[in-house]
Amino acid sequence: MSSHSDVLGILRTDARTSVEDIARQTGLEEADVEEVIAELEDSGVVKGFQAVVDWDRVEDEPVRAVVELNVTLDRETSYNEVAERVAKFPNVESLQLVSGDYDLLMEVRGESMSEVSSFISEKVAPVPEITQTVSHYMMDTYKKRGIELGDGHDDDRLSVSP
Repeated sequence: MSSHSDVLGILRTDARTSVEDIARQTGLEEADVEEVIAELEDSGVVKGFQAVVDWDRVEDEPVRAVVELNVTLDRETSYNEVAERVAKFPNVESLQLVSGDYDLLMEVRGESMSEVSSFISEKVAPVPEITQTVSHYMMDTYKKRGIELGDGHDDDRLSVSP
């Protein structure tokens, strides 16, 4: 199973790493690397490969928000059931059960603040078990999935000398 975790670690760092490079880094044969990747995909460990996008550099940047959801359950309903209903909406990019002051953490994407707000108020808030939503619109992203974004030269702070 060690080969699985070695290959997975490399793919998490850069999913575009070639089978040849993964084989060289792990000491495995290329055919074995291909087999490990197929097993990771078939078993559902790897759900897909995505690019990390710096949306600030894209002309039609979507509006993104993180939304705290408070949930009140009854005897017949579980967190999983509520999450399965909410996760089906295409605007939902991620949804996680969390500890703390709220129950679910949802990341939402839309073309405008109005679209995101309408989605939350018309689709999410009416779910009977959801008792409160608190939205936080993302203004800027500095690091995503372990990768620092931006050119690294932007510093809007004023220089102060003693």
